[in-house]
Amino acid sequence: MYSEWVVSILLLIGGAFILIGSIGLIKMPDFFMRLHGPTKATTLGMAGVLIAAMVFFSNAQDGISVKELLITIFLLITAPISGYMLIKSAIHHKLKAKDGTKGLDNVEDD
Repeated sequence: MYSEWVVSILLLIGGAFILIGSIGLIKMPDFFMRLHGPTKATTLGMAGVLIAAMVFFSNAQDGISVKELLITIFLLITAPISGYMLIKSAIHHKLKAKDGTKGLDNVEDD
């Protein structure tokens, strides 16, 4: 009974984060700002959905669902690293940013 509520709440929270991250990916003006949507909000949203799946399958079966836990850990480790690599590639290729992008003064020259 309570696990269904927990799964429902986690799915709603995860779906909201995924939606916010996707909207941020579309609405932000340049590459550097657009990267925040998938690397932050969408990663948290997918973690919420996977934790909901872990709770659901742990209650449906006997024991802990290890597959979803491993996927969640892998996602939380690899998404920030891939975002970092995309930013480094954009800086290396001297991709132009909008005037409102903050932090450009911290970028080192190659």
